[in-house]
Amino acid sequence: MTILIFLGSLLAAMAIGMPIAYSLLLSGAALMWHMDLFDAQILAQNVINGADSFPLLAVPFFMLAGEIMNVGGLSQRIVKLALTLVGHKRGGLGFVAILAACLLAALSGSAVADTAALAALLLPMMVKAGHDKARAGGLIASAGIIAPVIPPSIGFVVFGVAANVSISKLFLAGIVPGLLMGLSIAVAWYFVSQRENIKPPPKATMADRLQALKESTWALFLPVIVIVGLKMGVFTPTEAAVVAAVYALFVATLVYRELHWNQIMGVFISAAKTTSIIMFLVAAAMVSAWLITVADIPRQLIGLLQPLIDQPTLLMIAIMLLVIAVGTAMDMTPTILIMAPVLMPVIKAAGIDPVYFGVLFIMNNAIGLITPPVGTVLNVVAGVGKMRMDEVTRGVMPFMMAEFTVMFLMVIFPSIVLVPMRWFIG
Repeated sequence: MTILIFLGSLLAAMAIGMPIAYSLLLSGAALMWHMDLFDAQILAQNVINGADSFPLLAVPFFMLAGEIMNVGGLSQRIVKLALTLVGHKRGGLGFVAILAACLLAALSGSAVADTAALAALLLPMMVKAGHDKARAGGLIASAGIIAPVIPPSIGFVVFGVAANVSISKLFLAGIVPGLLMGLSIAVAWYFVSQRENIKPPPKATMADRLQALKESTWALFLPVIVIVGLKMGVFTPTEAAVVAAVYALFVATLVYRELHWNQIMGVFISAAKTTSIIMFLVAAAMVSAWLITVADIPRQLIGLLQPLIDQPTLLMIAIMLLVIAVGTAMDMTPTILIMAPVLMPVIKAAGIDPVYFGVLFIMNNAIGLITPPVGTVLNVVAGVGKMRMDEVTRGVMPFMMAEFTVMFLMVIFPSIVLVPMRWFIG
């Protein structure tokens, strides 16, 4: 009954158009009423406790780093580097988008920010070259969602806090799966682009490549600093976010000099607005998470999934299908916050590595950003490219299928994730 009341009140609130954060608070209040525990003070205290988390400090700093990179010229230089390296290949601009997305993913960790930058820079170039606009937009959208999987990732930070899993381990474990996502859409783009008779741009000279590499070196150092620092234990993920923001600010203002001091306040405000949305969601979700524990919903769910507990692969497939279904109707952050506290006891009962599950769970949620009808990243591409939603949806299909294929291969063969993860973690 408790599961029914929680889900029923949550879905009913969302169905009438209530924002997700308020829907979570309402479902929490409904559970409290059902359990005869209703107390406004408990509600308020859990909201405060939800936001009062040291690891969550990483979110505003990574958001700030992403904003600085887009305004300060770091993103543009990454795209230019990718263009000189692979732009001359058949379908080269598509490979440029994929390579640039992987590099940008290692800088900001925000799918929306990366996709907006890629769409603004590369979509007009791809359309001008003769590529189908919808297909080009679909490729950019599918490449943009690599950001939540390759560290640093805001998704991993939120999941780590919600599920009580090491964020450092999640960061290091996400490197290879993120790169495999990029490889999968590169393969899909290779076959798709063969049907287009597009003359690629001329091959860049070695001098052009070296110049592009020289200009982007400062930007490329950022992911190296973050990953090496985490691997060596120099700083925590939260401290890594501060390092990323300060480094991006230094490069944008003093090295590239594209971010002027009178623009900094606007960058801070933009990052603060995005951060406030995420933090309010987290705070509201912690009310539900506490009540889910009090209501013993995880034990009930374990009981429902008992037949699959002894078969981890089948259990993972069932959970992944459930997350896919949820991802079509809900954004990434609320999905993490709602489902992680419920699913983690099931994962632990089945003996599945929590870090391995976290990587696949975030990957699934990232792909959910391009699944209609509520595909946030699809909306970004449609807005930037001035396209209809159905056009972008049609264009993204082959690449979305490629990413789902990689994800389910990781479910069937866990060693794809576990072996590199153990090597990185040590």
